[in-house]
Amino acid sequence: MANESLKAKVAAYTEKVEKSLAKNPERKNLAHNRLYTPLDIEGFDYESELGLPGEYPFTRGVQPTMYRGRFWTMRMYAGFSTAEESNKRYRYLIESGATGLSCAFDLPTQIGYDSDHAMSEGEVGKVGVAIDSLADMEILFDQIDLGKVSTSMTINAPASVLLAMYIAVAEKQGVTPDKLNGTIQNDVLKEYAARGTYIFPPKPSMRLITNIFEYCSKNVANWNTISISGYHIREAGSTASQEIAFTIADGIAYVEAAIKAGMDVDDFAGRLSFFWNAHNNVLEEVAKFRASRRVWAKVMRERFKAQKPKSWMLRVHTQTAGSMLTAQQPENNIVRVALQTAAAVLGGTQSLHTNSKDEALALPTEDSVRVALRTQQIVAYESGLADVVDPLGGSYYIEALTDKIEAEAWEYIKKIDEIGGAVVAIEQGYIQREIQESAYKWQMEVENKQRIIVGVNQFQIQEKPVEGLLRVDASVGEFQRKKLVDLRARRDNAAVEKALVALEVACKDEHINLMPLILDAVKTYATLGEICGVMRKVFGEYQAPATL
Repeated sequence: MANESLKAKVAAYTEKVEKSLAKNPERKNLAHNRLYTPLDIEGFDYESELGLPGEYPFTRGVQPTMYRGRFWTMRMYAGFSTAEESNKRYRYLIESGATGLSCAFDLPTQIGYDSDHAMSEGEVGKVGVAIDSLADMEILFDQIDLGKVSTSMTINAPASVLLAMYIAVAEKQGVTPDKLNGTIQNDVLKEYAARGTYIFPPKPSMRLITNIFEYCSKNVANWNTISISGYHIREAGSTASQEIAFTIADGIAYVEAAIKAGMDVDDFAGRLSFFWNAHNNVLEEVAKFRASRRVWAKVMRERFKAQKPKSWMLRVHTQTAGSMLTAQQPENNIVRVALQTAAAVLGGTQSLHTNSKDEALALPTEDSVRVALRTQQIVAYESGLADVVDPLGGSYYIEALTDKIEAEAWEYIKKIDEIGGAVVAIEQGYIQREIQESAYKWQMEVENKQRIIVGVNQFQIQEKPVEGLLRVDASVGEFQRKKLVDLRARRDNAAVEKALVALEVACKDEHINLMPLILDAVKTYATLGEICGVMRKVFGEYQAPATL
């Protein structure tokens, strides 16, 4: 009877509002209902759909007390130029209160080329730090105790090589692998779908990923072996629902590959992590975070029959949306990042990187990085948003939107299952086309002013060129090339050749785990390009299909 009464009141309210629209029209193209009431969540079951924080299905968060005991890890993404310069930035961030490091690598490193390769010309150190060998990694983490710091590395196709370098540096510091904490992104499927820094075809790439799962489960048990990344899918133009659907579909593919390789799901699932984008629509993002935890929990418990609660948890690192930063009026980006930070915290992230105001123009300066970090600290210590677990839980709008995003995600996952899984869906270009269509729709809305971007298509001003931007000098490439000449002159080249031959032989036998052989090669100071060159020779290189 209460619902019948409410229905009548809502109907009367709606009729009254509709009559007033002639004089007081609403804004056009609003995506959601005008009002949300208990009618929008009829049949809602608290225990099965929400539960308690730290309990299945983890809608309200993966930890019982969330930020009341400890804030999220403030993990600032940084890396540029040389290992020497990036080491200074890392130590500056730690001194400024960062509680974790996140390494950005330059494009040659991301696609497995040394700085002196012809393909590296003009790109060395530009969008991240250049790492050619263990010698560079030693410099990168000089005076940083790897037994105390948690490090995330945004590296995918050559993730096994960079992880091996990190393990080797730690050993030189006297830190054993079992004491290391951190994450490698290691998510090559989203490279094929959205980002493009792939090297090898899917099958050998999946082998490398599962080799890392197996090796780390036995030797580097506290390491997160993959960060299954929706961030780049969203940056390429997907919707919130597509971001979690396509990412979780990739996660399903990784779990299936690991099980096929003979691993027990509960031996590795607890070390899987995710990487979400924090976009501009604050409440939609909160609902996205909540829905994603619920979907993953169901996938792991129901599809894969995982037994451990830790295996059901979707733990997530978040980065604010780089694609939403504008070159126009860059100070406005501080406000955007603050809102995106609030969305990530209200959504229950485990760690967070906040972008800097000038990143639409160049790599961030120290001053702008400090403001970005202070944004997190102000939200943590001053806003009150971290004082309550899932503070928006129970909002009619948030619960209805969480349900809606979850339902849309399941529809995509079902479609991908019908196609044959994420790998096949990527090979056929399905996921790429869906992202492209969403990106095109967004851009058309901006062009037509159906979607307002402040300072871009409305509220423009005459602006002077921005001064004081950080630029990476072309001399960085020459500096790295000289270091490589010196390295090859002083290392034991016979030991390098022996290690590379052993790796090539192992690559030809799919039953051999390649991680120990890559680690052996790294310790001889074989370069990233030499190691990836061996794997290119055996595995070949991926060629993207046309998707238009």
